[in-house]
Amino acid sequence: VQLQASGGGLVQPGGSLRLSCAGSGPINSINTWAWYRQAPGKQRELVADITWGGSTNYSASVKGRFTISRDNAKNTVYLQMNSLKPEDTAVYYCNAEIYTSLTGWRYWWGQGTLVTVSS
Repeated sequence: VQLQASGGGLVQPGGSLRLSCAGSGPINSINTWAWYRQAPGKQRELVADITWGGSTNYSASVKGRFTISRDNAKNTVYLQMNSLKPEDTAVYYCNAEIYTSLTGWRYWWGQGTLVTVSS
């Protein structure tokens, strides 16, 4: 199983970016998807998550600005980030609870994609 994150880059304050993370390999099912981020010198923190049924949860710092969504047919999760602020600068990681016949249920991490918000 591999999770491939993409969509990061440099954006000005107030701008938008859309992150994607696609799962590949012998995936039978994906339960919860999540996005985490880690800023320089800080611990990794949960940004948002979404269940199989579509229930979402956001950190207070991004609520109202970010939207998490998923495409179950494509084994993909998205993070639409609007009204970006310099404090959103971080490496963003996707995470998923995945079932395979070999491993059962376990959590997998993507490789991270860098988001830099700066003028």
